[in-house]
Amino acid sequence: MDWTVLNSKKHELDSIRPLPPALVRNLEEWFRVELTYTSNAIEGNTLTRRETAIVIEKGLTVGGKSLKEHLEAINHAKALDIVRELVSKKNRNLSEADILRIHEMVLSGIDDSNAGRYRDVAVRISGSSVVLPNFRKVPVLMEEFAAWLKGQKNLHPAALASEAHYRLVTIHPFVDGNGRTARLLMNLILMMHGYPPAIIRPRDRLAYISGLESGQLGGPKIQYERLILKAIGRSLDIYLKAVKGEDDDSQLEEDNLKLKIGQIAKAAGETVPTIRFWTKEGLLHVVDVSESGYQLYDPATIDRCRQIQALKKKRMTLAEIKIKLQG
Repeated sequence: MDWTVLNSKKHELDSIRPLPPALVRNLEEWFRVELTYTSNAIEGNTLTRRETAIVIEKGLTVGGKSLKEHLEAINHAKALDIVRELVSKKNRNLSEADILRIHEMVLSGIDDSNAGRYRDVAVRISGSSVVLPNFRKVPVLMEEFAAWLKGQKNLHPAALASEAHYRLVTIHPFVDGNGRTARLLMNLILMMHGYPPAIIRPRDRLAYISGLESGQLGGPKIQYERLILKAIGRSLDIYLKAVKGEDDDSQLEEDNLKLKIGQIAKAAGETVPTIRFWTKEGLLHVVDVSESGYQLYDPATIDRCRQIQALKKKRMTLAEIKIKLQG
């Protein structure tokens, strides 16, 4: 992997440090919401970006959303606080206890019996042919993983973060919350080395999951590694533009790409009531709400509609389709 561009951006950011404290606080607050929203959205949480901000910044509830979705937002934000606390402790090695502490917060109040504990049952990833390690092997695999983390002194920080994320989700040490914990660990490593956290966008979900699965099935990991590389680069750009006082057009681009329900229906060849029903059933997810109150969807929703259509032709029920798509 060519780290030249990433190294250049990191060097530029380092050259203008220390950053103004007010700017740092602003960026940290923005990343706290964005990381929480995106990481949860990848796992199927339907809170929009604005709703996520309302929940974690104002402590309010959002009508029509489940308690679990609220807890997922609150817990992820608190887990990020733990990550920042660990980053502040200089010159220390990451341990199994650190990973378990992060995971415990991720599942706090959602599944307390499994929060911060390795799984003791067999698990499968819905819709995937990846065979996960036997649960009896998990303690040893995690011990080896922690030793591997401790021994990586010469690996590029971005490569280390990416590989640590990949190895943790491949071990799949927990009953639930593996993806969130792996992304938090990845960002903990990045931040310990002076990088901003990387944001994996919901629109990249399919590429992200298929990239991981390719490696887990013995194929190349290049798609996954490139996706992480680009995510780190985008975060560096956000910091650099903020320092220079430049407008960040990445969010504007993201907003312009969001589609209204009518646009989704037309592109997918379905009726608006059908798209609305699929959304209500949790098959499709609203990513934001416009100032006028319109529900907005990611363009990838069109492909998801086509997946639903293909699965319906196989006479699968909506409940079966939902399980299939959650993989």
